[in-house]
Amino acid sequence: MKHEHAAIVLDFSANGIGIIRSLARKGIDVYAFDTEQPYRIGKSRLATCGICPSPLTQEKELLEFLSDFAKQFQVKPVLYAGADDYVGFISKYRKTLDEFFLFLLPSHSLLETVLDKHKAYELAIQHNIPCPKTFFPNNQDELEEAIATIEFPCILKPVTGHEFRKKVNKKAIVMKDAAQLRKEYQSYRENGKLLVQEIIPGDNDCFYKVATFYDDQMKLLGLFSLQKNHQFPADFGTGAHVVSKRIPELIQKCLPFFEAIQLKGIGMAEFKKDPRDNVYKFIEINPRFWLTHSLTEPAGVHFVYMYYLYVTGQHVEPQLEQKDGIKWIYGVRYFLTFLQKRKRGEMTFRTFWKGCKGKKEYALFAWNDPMPFIRSTWSHLKNSWKRKRKEDRHA
Repeated sequence: MKHEHAAIVLDFSANGIGIIRSLARKGIDVYAFDTEQPYRIGKSRLATCGICPSPLTQEKELLEFLSDFAKQFQVKPVLYAGADDYVGFISKYRKTLDEFFLFLLPSHSLLETVLDKHKAYELAIQHNIPCPKTFFPNNQDELEEAIATIEFPCILKPVTGHEFRKKVNKKAIVMKDAAQLRKEYQSYRENGKLLVQEIIPGDNDCFYKVATFYDDQMKLLGLFSLQKNHQFPADFGTGAHVVSKRIPELIQKCLPFFEAIQLKGIGMAEFKKDPRDNVYKFIEINPRFWLTHSLTEPAGVHFVYMYYLYVTGQHVEPQLEQKDGIKWIYGVRYFLTFLQKRKRGEMTFRTFWKGCKGKKEYALFAWNDPMPFIRSTWSHLKNSWKRKRKEDRHA
């Protein structure tokens, strides 16, 4: 295989670090960029790293930065995005960026739809994909209609999470009763549109994901599924401990859906299995590499490298079978989730330790690239300590 094309990775979260390391193992030259704070925590010795303008607040500057940077290469570099902010930016300016980079995304209209939870919900319903009971109130009357129908506790979520979390760093807010929802809805609404959704019962291990890589003609090149064991924060968060697991019945539901909406490139859908009726219910779609994607390589489905080969015009052998039972562990988040669950009597140290055993892939820990793990662990522990002090003061 030829590796003369460099790779540009936009993102220094564990997602971006996973892309960097996967490419570096193949001997590909990697350059990685993000805004200042993620750069300070995530910069890796396996890539040439730097700070770039924000895709949210400095679009023109970022477009100029990337265009100028790409001009130094004799052949177009491959462009990877590890966060919704960057995916949205690349899609918006795809005509200009296509002159300098190689990448594959679904249509701009589809991308805008799946990044908006209201539109994504309507898309799922249109294609007969079961969803949790969800409301999108735009005023007080519509909020009262939701309150009259939904069961409490419920959750309040931003419609466009990647933009909302720049102002309020919360993925979902639990509303214990109608009084709390009435009281807090308006203050959160000032930061963006919101949805009110039922809480599907069941622990973290009721969450499942199906990921695909379709080429430009919608030929399936990569297929992978997983089960979440623990997430961070413990109640509503992102994966902290997941395991590769083939879920045939969910795959059979997802593939026709993805093909109908033309989800080309990298895509991933998350579902939660409702123990009340044993139905998988739609949570969200990510049209990009997702946080736990580095699990796919040891499981035999090399998404990052297949993407590189495809967009550089090389032969890609489809990888549609996976190895099950391989764990992905985000060490510090798994530990903090364990502390929270142990305090509530939901997890023992024996269970935690058992989760660390067996074949696994770490989100950040690597002997040949230790600093992202060290800096992220310190940042998480420091922030956890600050939250604990704040809670103690309020108590």
